[in-house]
Amino acid sequence: MSGVVNYRIDLWAVFIFLGIVQALFLSFFFFSKENRKIQTNVLHGFLLIVVACCMIEIFLMYTGYIIHCFYLVDSSESLSLLIGPLTYLMVLSLIRGSVKRIDYLHIVPAILYTCYLTLFLAMPEDAKFNAWIGSYHPEFPFRDFDYPYDSDPLGIRGVITEITILSIFGYGVLSLVETFKVFRKKKESLFRPKSPTLRILQWHVFQLFSAALFILIVKLTNPDDTGDHIFATYIALTIYMTSFSVIQNSGFFKPALLNEQQKYKTSSLTPEQLQYTLLRLKDIMEKEKPFLQPNFSLPDLAQRLSVSVHTLSQIINEGMEKTFFELLAEYRVEEAKRLLKEKANVKVEEIAEQVGYNSKSSFNTVFKKLTGKTPGEFRAG
Repeated sequence: MSGVVNYRIDLWAVFIFLGIVQALFLSFFFFSKENRKIQTNVLHGFLLIVVACCMIEIFLMYTGYIIHCFYLVDSSESLSLLIGPLTYLMVLSLIRGSVKRIDYLHIVPAILYTCYLTLFLAMPEDAKFNAWIGSYHPEFPFRDFDYPYDSDPLGIRGVITEITILSIFGYGVLSLVETFKVFRKKKESLFRPKSPTLRILQWHVFQLFSAALFILIVKLTNPDDTGDHIFATYIALTIYMTSFSVIQNSGFFKPALLNEQQKYKTSSLTPEQLQYTLLRLKDIMEKEKPFLQPNFSLPDLAQRLSVSVHTLSQIINEGMEKTFFELLAEYRVEEAKRLLKEKANVKVEEIAEQVGYNSKSSFNTVFKKLTGKTPGEFRAG
């Protein structure tokens, strides 16, 4: 079999393979112990796995390695129907804090199509070979094969590409509508959002629409259905852009210096310097409110104060007898208390987002720890 069609490893194949590896790596990151506490991360992880599986099939069929696993031919058709719904659920979870059980009905069509697809998946290898040749090597002859039954009695598989594109576009519209509502409510520009969460919403909607548009263009310019590797490469590119965003928003590149690790042992901080920095710290926190940013960190605050991370940690620990995270939580909860009273019609999860929490459950835990009440109880009281 390998003598009929040679393996094809080129730049397209390499880029698709790297995209698969990166998608699986990112999904592992989103499923890690701390990150999976946020529903959006879990949904994002599942979406990345779905995309990776679709790309694996394209990679195998494009390179010719599919000859070793013909059972995977067209197996990702049903998975592609999950891309739109999962992205839409991610958008809802970002906006609401969580999605309702009824919202998961959006994945039912993909499940039903999976059942329908088994008619083809149960076919002998010759049927899979012909499907592969038809998509990637139309110049080669098909195998003579008597199909034991009609694997597409409803004609759905013949238009599954169009259905997939419509699904992605449709869920893109739904996501855009929900996103527009939030942007209008918060009075921010859709093209230049200031809130990190709104930037994430903007990115997801852009990804969904651009992916659908790219697939449509590829299909229209490749009538023989031979261009899957092109949009797979584009998807790989968006995965790397997502990775860059995740890395950019992490605190990995803002660590304390190695020479600051021995806590306060050789500190030359004077009482006057401590008091002066404390006054500046309180002034910044109360007037500029940088703690409202979800990714606000100790290095960020140290940079604003023009002191080292080590020195700032000492100032907070000794001058305020608390850690940075305790300080951060106190300012956020105080701001939340004000908003809960002044904005009685705003949902608790929106208040949580406004004060820097991406997770409603984390916000509730911290709020109750500091006030003895849940946000709802505090508002009612």
